[in-house]
Amino acid sequence: MQLQKRINLVIAALMISGCLAAQRTNNPSVNPPRLVVVINIEQMRTDYLSRYADKFQQDGFLRLLNQGAVCSNASINLHVMKSYTGVPTLFTGVYPDRHGIVNESWLDRLKGKEINAIEDNFYMTVGSDSREGQRSAVRLLSPGLGDGLKLKTNGQAKVFSVGLNDYSAVFSAGHAADGAYWLDNETGNMISSSYYVDQFPSWAIDFNYKKLADLYIKRDWSLLLPSGSYGASVEDDYVLETGYYEKWNTFPYNLSKLMSRAGNYKVLKTTPYGNKMVLDFSINLIEYERLGRDEIPDLLCINFSSMDYENGSFGPSSVEMQDTYLRLDQDIATLLNYLEKNIGLDHTLVVLTSACSASYPVDYLKEEFNMPVGFVSPESMIALLKSYLNITYGQGDWVEFTSDQQIYLNRELIEKKGLSLETIQSKTASFINQFEGVKLAMPSADFERGDFLNSQLVSMAKSYNLKRSGDVLYVFEDGWQPKFKFQRTNYNDNTRIPLIWLGKGVKNGRFREKADAIDLVPTIFEILGLDIPSHCQGRVLDEILW
Repeated sequence: MQLQKRINLVIAALMISGCLAAQRTNNPSVNPPRLVVVINIEQMRTDYLSRYADKFQQDGFLRLLNQGAVCSNASINLHVMKSYTGVPTLFTGVYPDRHGIVNESWLDRLKGKEINAIEDNFYMTVGSDSREGQRSAVRLLSPGLGDGLKLKTNGQAKVFSVGLNDYSAVFSAGHAADGAYWLDNETGNMISSSYYVDQFPSWAIDFNYKKLADLYIKRDWSLLLPSGSYGASVEDDYVLETGYYEKWNTFPYNLSKLMSRAGNYKVLKTTPYGNKMVLDFSINLIEYERLGRDEIPDLLCINFSSMDYENGSFGPSSVEMQDTYLRLDQDIATLLNYLEKNIGLDHTLVVLTSACSASYPVDYLKEEFNMPVGFVSPESMIALLKSYLNITYGQGDWVEFTSDQQIYLNRELIEKKGLSLETIQSKTASFINQFEGVKLAMPSADFERGDFLNSQLVSMAKSYNLKRSGDVLYVFEDGWQPKFKFQRTNYNDNTRIPLIWLGKGVKNGRFREKADAIDLVPTIFEILGLDIPSHCQGRVLDEILW
């Protein structure tokens, strides 16, 4: 355990060495927060807070809205808009061009194979016998919030993360965390990786002994309130909701039946009960790891979910989504009340945000509001591209790999044929630009050569990593979404995210200045009175600070 901690600290130190330049600090006479809690709710739209407000209780979301600093003009601008890219952006303070997580996976040209962002067989699962703990943050190229906190406190700060999904837990924890925990789809346990912990803590073992996942699976998911209370949503049996397995889309839901169909506990992530497990585990962690109990600031990153991979099966206007947030409101209230009672909000900084915001389904926008939107078939598009390249350059496997809005060309073949990579990139981009629903396709050579950081291509430029991104990057028209024959896709193009601060060092009010996801890290360091890492691309949100 200690050896691994030292190794992780050395890795983080090498990455961040020289980057912690003194920029500015808070008044040293003011005691900084003892505990920072960052709450990331995956795929949370900003309008959920106002849409469901009349049904929220006073000490949950409304407490954050009424007593906190609300940044109402916050956004995250990514080329591939998903939690896989958003969480590392949020917690490093830089975009994928720097932190390197350009997607869930990418083509490693040197190894000639697809590389997953977090899977790592060098490390073992801790907490179960499955392989779902074989994860690490070694492919995250930038230091995270917790890494900087560890270095600035000589390793004394305690840093933890908890999540339903492995990638959210790993990327919010960073490299040097004391622990990162997530739900094991196979066993229903909360687990970790030997990258973070060598031995599962006894309190976590006791938590798993409760078999909460089994208890929740035996329940039906029924409405929290009477059915007439969900006026902010479409009707429960709304015809355009595909529902679970394109079969079940009305309350109540038999979770045992859904689990039997899924073959594992993954269905819990689509229900409020998954969030409840994350909450209970987080409170246990705070209690037994003694977070916020001394003057050294600690960090806990909590990652909830908005129906996870079933988000697109129901949509932002569904009764299922509203019920999820009404129950999550209770969880937020439980957490805030616990922090107030056991640590004190005057010793705590709470930040609520999202690394990715959900979009409305195409069918809903088209049928209900007559929007000029539609679907793009990437499979058909790539098939036609391959035919075009074969006709133009002769038979060959010209496209080596494709991944969310990125096309990787076969550079070895191009070089063997003595052709110009830049020319084929340009012709490929021009071909993709002809498809309905595609707003723009760009060859990577243009990003390597030009400066697009102040243009409409900013999201693509900030997400382009020389070693990991494709040869051609493209974006869809507003409201258009990809649709595959046999692959589920959670596509998002909504850049707006919630960003609310509560507790030590921040004002109460609504702030309309532009805020970016990468502003989170430098602002937290400022509130803690610590030097801001100079690698951070964001700014300090001065307007919310006392």
